[in-house]
Amino acid sequence: MTSSSYCLRNHFLISMPHLDDLNFSQTVTYICDHSEYGAMGLVVNKPVGITLIELCDHLNLPCSSIANQQQTIYSGGPIHNDRGYVLHKAVDPMDWASSHYVADDIYLSTSIDAIEAAAEGGFEHDYLIALGCAGWSPGQLEQEMVDNVWLSCPANSDILFGVPADERLQAAASILGINLSLLTSHTGHA
Repeated sequence: MTSSSYCLRNHFLISMPHLDDLNFSQTVTYICDHSEYGAMGLVVNKPVGITLIELCDHLNLPCSSIANQQQTIYSGGPIHNDRGYVLHKAVDPMDWASSHYVADDIYLSTSIDAIEAAAEGGFEHDYLIALGCAGWSPGQLEQEMVDNVWLSCPANSDILFGVPADERLQAAASILGINLSLLTSHTGHA
């Protein structure tokens, strides 16, 4: 990355009201990685319409954690939507085949054993599972920021894991002091 660029890792991307892409309209996306090679994140406020027990049934995995069976599964984005991504607070992720440090105590695990851990009660409530992810090629996200497609703000794990999905978009915007319902869906220049 050049010295004039910035890193959006561990930030929320808040879609602007005029964004009419079906995958990203009215979304908040958590950015897991951002470098000169591009960016990757997970949409964290679009439930896909299934629960953990239904996902486990599809994967032929047992789901012994009664507390986690009804955990919502999210549509993380249009890329690799047949893959599961587990965003979680640290739970000794080094035991898993594929776990990546994102920030502070937040990790992204992409192996089936992280989903198995959720199904067995290995996580409390500080995790979310998404099918698919969002990705940007080098410079694409930066250009979208210039084009006023997104607002960004530092991520907040309370919003990520503690706020109901349908409230996350406005909660993230509130970090910036913005009420999204007051923004117009039309773009223009002054």
